Amino acid sequence: MTQRPSNRKNNELRTLKITPNVNPHAEGSCMIECGNTRVLCTASIQYDVPRWLKGKGKGWVTAEYGMLPRSTHDRIDREAVKGKQTGRTTEIQRLIGRSLRAVIDLKALGNHTIWLDCDVIVADGGTRTAAITGAFVALQLAVNNLVARDRVKPEVIIDHIAAISSGITSAGPVLDLDYAEDSKAIADGNFVLTGSGQLVEVQVTAEDRPITEDEYNALFALAKAGITDLISLQKQCINETTA
Repeated sequence: MTQRPSNRKNNELRTLKITPNVNPHAEGSCMIECGNTRVLCTASIQYDVPRWLKGKGKGWVTAEYGMLPRSTHDRIDREAVKGKQTGRTTEIQRLIGRSLRAVIDLKALGNHTIWLDCDVIVADGGTRTAAITGAFVALQLAVNNLVARDRVKPEVIIDHIAAISSGITSAGPVLDLDYAEDSKAIADGNFVLTGSGQLVEVQVTAEDRPITEDEYNALFALAKAGITDLISLQKQCINETTA
């Protein structure tokens, strides 16, 4: 076994920070920093629902995701300039939307749509998991805005949700991979769990060789513990904002 490039312990998260209300125009917002990865998450409330939901007595939560041109080592083109989104972008924003809808009562949300915009400012691995974790904070702050105006009940949010990566590297099973680890991983996975420990989505891929059931279980155990820490930070951030 070798040492991790960051010298972190195998079960250690990167330095994590969530700063709420960074956008004064949005009903909910935060900046989430996971090591060098930084994602701006904003929640916008629309007092209507998509046409296909009209008359069904449900609200909607959806997400968009994007990487800014210099979020990586080399400048990348804006997808708007290209005229279409990449498959990766579409897959990630659908993942974010599914994850958030798993912990919201759409009937209780009523005639509202909440848009979550997740913009990657700096990418150093784990952008999709950081986006989910930060987007939940922005979503909760937006719902708090609706609750304060008696438009919805607090029970709209039924649980917390967060996401984290874990993988197999030359150091063994490790938590919260940065780019240096992810780019050389034997296997890597993304786990999305609720605060009560329920699974929403698991994406695990063997890159170098097949992994064993024991290795998978080690990845899941790391992710489960990491998400517990993430949700504790979410709660602290939200509580401080609403205190």
